[in-house]
Amino acid sequence: MKVNHAGEHGAISIYTGQIFMARLTARSLVPELRAFRADEEKHRTIFYNELQRRGLKRCKSYWLCAAGGYALGAATGLLGARAISLTTVAVERTVLRHLRRQTTLLAHDAQAVAAIAGILDEEQAHHDQAAGHGTTTGLWGRMLGSAVSGMTESVIWLGMRL
Repeated sequence: MKVNHAGEHGAISIYTGQIFMARLTARSLVPELRAFRADEEKHRTIFYNELQRRGLKRCKSYWLCAAGGYALGAATGLLGARAISLTTVAVERTVLRHLRRQTTLLAHDAQAVAAIAGILDEEQAHHDQAAGHGTTTGLWGRMLGSAVSGMTESVIWLGMRL
């Protein structure tokens, strides 16, 4: 739950950085990015409530997720619409895999599973909507997607160990 909360904070930061730059490079995506960010803010609140229910503090990687997320969002936002969509697809693909694993690992905790299950559909919708922008072609796209997926996996891995 701690890593999920930090990850949602990172996602908000990614979208914030992308919105900032997309106003110059991909204006048509700004409403979509704002809607995605609003969803991530709801998710962060859900996980915050789960932390409170358990009496847990937030993850030590919380601010790392914020800083790294904003940097990633601003950089990919600067690169334009394709990079923004590729980033969303890569992050969401990795996050969906992580959340699905967690529902199995936390099967004994019905409230945790319910919190995660309630978020999975929106995360999948973000992935699918971004993928609908035709993001999967070319070497550059595969390289960016792999780099973003790797960074996301690394942050999850680190957060699980802090």
